[in-house]
Amino acid sequence: MDSVFASSSCTVPHLLRREAPLLLPRASLRRPKKAPRARVSSSAATGSGARAAASNGAVSRALQGSALEQLDIERGVCIPFRKYSPEIVRSKVLESRGSTFSLMLRGVEIVWNLGLYWSNLVYDFLVGRDEEVVPYRARQLRNLLCDLGPSFIKAGQVLANRPDIIREDYMNELCILQDDVPSFPNQIAFRIIEEELGQPLEAVFSRISSGTIAAASLGQVYRATLRATGEDVAIKVQRPGIEPIIYRDLFLFRTLASFLNGISMQKLGCNAELIVDEFGEKLLEELDYTLEARNLEDFLENFKNDPTVKIPQVYKQFSGSRVLVMEWIDGIRCTNPQAIKEAGLDVDGFLTIGVSAALRQLLEFGLFHGDPHPGNIFAMRDGRIAYVDFGNVAVLSQQNKQILIDAVVHAVNEDYAEMANDFTRLGFLTPGTDVTPIIPALEAIWQNSAGKGLSDFNFRSVTGKFNQLVYNYPIRIPERFSLVIRSLLTQEGICFTLKPDFKFLEVAYPYVAKRLLTDPNPALRERLIQVLFKDGLFQWKRLENLIVLAKENVAKMSSNPALKVKNTQNQRDWKVERKLDLTDTIKDGARLFFVDEAIRRQLLLALTEDSKLHIEELVDVYRLVEDQIDIPSVAVEVARDLPTVVRDLLLSWSESVLSDR
Repeated sequence: MDSVFASSSCTVPHLLRREAPLLLPRASLRRPKKAPRARVSSSAATGSGARAAASNGAVSRALQGSALEQLDIERGVCIPFRKYSPEIVRSKVLESRGSTFSLMLRGVEIVWNLGLYWSNLVYDFLVGRDEEVVPYRARQLRNLLCDLGPSFIKAGQVLANRPDIIREDYMNELCILQDDVPSFPNQIAFRIIEEELGQPLEAVFSRISSGTIAAASLGQVYRATLRATGEDVAIKVQRPGIEPIIYRDLFLFRTLASFLNGISMQKLGCNAELIVDEFGEKLLEELDYTLEARNLEDFLENFKNDPTVKIPQVYKQFSGSRVLVMEWIDGIRCTNPQAIKEAGLDVDGFLTIGVSAALRQLLEFGLFHGDPHPGNIFAMRDGRIAYVDFGNVAVLSQQNKQILIDAVVHAVNEDYAEMANDFTRLGFLTPGTDVTPIIPALEAIWQNSAGKGLSDFNFRSVTGKFNQLVYNYPIRIPERFSLVIRSLLTQEGICFTLKPDFKFLEVAYPYVAKRLLTDPNPALRERLIQVLFKDGLFQWKRLENLIVLAKENVAKMSSNPALKVKNTQNQRDWKVERKLDLTDTIKDGARLFFVDEAIRRQLLLALTEDSKLHIEELVDVYRLVEDQIDIPSVAVEVARDLPTVVRDLLLSWSESVLSDR
């Protein structure tokens, strides 16, 4: 019998039933007989580790830790200190008196409620009414998760973004959990605030709202005024007694997951414990408001020189693990186009700012807002976009960002075999999986979506097709990428609310083009070369398009595009690029031409393709950039770099001579 978190058998209830495969059945995807073993931490090999490993307890700990080690390998990071581990959860749960009895009662409650719900699904399937009752059963599941408490509300929010686990119509219903969460009494919230402050409310705040401004699964928000400065602030308060409930439920989740490892490996390509570990790690991070304060500081640092983005200040002196005090954002809800227009803002310009900020988080910083729903994004009256609620953020390592850019390059070059390999490198597929059956499915998805052009391309249609792919093949969506997908979809939805005919890629392409042409990162330089060459031929038209799009991005962002009436003083203070700075790109290109024989050969061939000199194309490219570059300055920079180029050239020559010998 299947559970809510895994699928499959011959008679599967409709909640998790897999539709007809997109191209080939799941069974055609071959896996290695034995999953690769994650490398254990160095601490496990010290002291008497060898003797301890012989015991059942040490073996158990090694197995439990392997899931977290696999996550670290996928992410390309090493985490020296964790809020979450199976051992921490177990010790927290079992340290209190009467814990066994409490666990038994809670376990019975969970199994009884979920079992009763599952039996209803089985009955629906057996009597042939499973499809017609989908809306009712989806609402029933949402209500059930609310009744089971905050851990299950968070689990429902995660499932709302996991097409690899649950079908789409249920995902849509669970999305309501993002906003529709009941609050807890004010007197309890105020008592928690006073406990964290160590003093009465009146000593710190001159005023506090009588009702909650917003309520979420882990806490709720009030508006207040600081007595000392008169500044308005937002106070985020954690739900009372939630920590032991979360730890207890995580212990039970992982215990139940251990019985589902076989099914999960077959259907998702990973242990069910790995999914619980991902969930538990994020949940405990959200539970500690000191980490959210740190996230706020990181976002402030990232956007400190960006005059289009507003991040609230955090008041750490009034904050703690259960209370967070931050600057109050007085903005316009981003789903109200009329109010935005009445504030004198340009909707198209505001959307450009929003897309640019989102792409910077994803591709530049590797730290992005994981929950940008309409209640967390505002339009400021000075034209900036403001973000709030930084409890749910995700981090992409440099390695993951480079693989994402690789995937974009492979999509542009229609190299679907490499796109499939990118899925493995990002953790969607188990290493060693035969990706051959997935390649035609990826090609079908991309060709069907990209073939329509920018006018019809949108992430929701692509995601819908991608959901079918992950639902029919043993693909797991890592937690950080489920947040990426949710973030893009949510922000695209906001864009469509403000402007129904909005074209996301028309705004995103110029930013990506500028990054490819101007970013000094060597990895991006390499990707630029891959984009400009296809099947060994230089793509002159593609280079021209990149330059045009990059110039468009610079022109749009040279002043705040959201402001209809430009303020002259603000324009002077606007610390952004006025021109497309290609100095580093030209300098690196010159170095590559002299040092890299393969690149030199390719560029010379590009100028002489089809037995003719491509002088006209070269002139066209120059005309596009002549107003953007200062030739004397570029010449000076190239001259300064000449000793380095000569050194690299000599080293390259000496290496080739030695290799010939």
